[in-house]
Amino acid sequence: MTAEYRITESRLGGEPTLVVSAPDDRVRAVLALRGATLLSWQVGSEVTGELKELTDGYRDEKELLAQDGVRAGLLAPFPNRVADARYRYDGHDHDLLPGHHGDRLIYHGFVRETAFALAHAATTPDSARLLLRTTAIRPGAYSGYPFAIDLTVEYTLSGNELAVDVRATNVGDTTAPYATGWHPYFTLSRPIDDLTLRIPAHTLIRTDASLIPLPGEDGRISLDDRPDLDFRAPRRLGGVVIDACYADLTPGPAGRIETVLTDPATGEELRVWQHSGYLHVFTGDTLARDRRASIALEPVETTTDAFNRPDQTAGLALEPGRSRAFTFGVGYAGSANAS
Repeated sequence: MTAEYRITESRLGGEPTLVVSAPDDRVRAVLALRGATLLSWQVGSEVTGELKELTDGYRDEKELLAQDGVRAGLLAPFPNRVADARYRYDGHDHDLLPGHHGDRLIYHGFVRETAFALAHAATTPDSARLLLRTTAIRPGAYSGYPFAIDLTVEYTLSGNELAVDVRATNVGDTTAPYATGWHPYFTLSRPIDDLTLRIPAHTLIRTDASLIPLPGEDGRISLDDRPDLDFRAPRRLGGVVIDACYADLTPGPAGRIETVLTDPATGEELRVWQHSGYLHVFTGDTLARDRRASIALEPVETTTDAFNRPDQTAGLALEPGRSRAFTFGVGYAGSANAS
């Protein structure tokens, strides 16, 4: 009998996890059921032959519960920030932080702290698929979000690639504003300064000091006018500081939009892919630990503060009984030939 991928139950402290391993042990991933969060993704290095950690996830239960850095968090029902934690939708005002005064910062939704359950798993000699589900998003469960959403997250591991499909279904009787994204941190070597980055984007989202996009067309600027943040041609990160959203992403010949992170010293590279949306990039300069040890390359459906932007309204609307999926992933390639 041909050996297949294995899925086993484990724990991170008191938090339940799932461990996925390839038959030859050259692929290993760990997922926490809290937030359907990827904790680790390791692939056999073509350079050293040993398992290489490609993500910079939560190391222990304390970090997972604290959510500092939102490491590999699934961002739903909104990615990034909602200005002043307030928005108006379908004629109704909503407050995501009722009773809070002063600092009203809210970001990356609440699904990243929601309990998921394993709904289905399938393994073959070449891949593993895990379908995680939550029905926790219901009216009254989360302040300022009176909508009913069923959410499934499907992880597929096959060889050197990890794919994620996030699917939301509106099970309520009113149209809901909804968007999602992913907040993974990737690492090929530490610090990230010597890595090369390529982003196939033509536009940068302009923001104020609070990282909220400027109104209307003022919120977009051509990267021709921001050469400091232009990575259309691959270039070394160096000391550049990035916490910005890239728009007008160009797909490659296969239809995938690919952002490429390369280690010139080894030739290894990561290709973060998506089919639509935007890409947020964060160089980790304000992380509580291991600053600039990894870089967040975040596929997102919408810009920051989408709940308050008329240009995003149509893309947010999830009608009763309808479903919408956002699919993305990452592939690893290694080469012993340094560039």
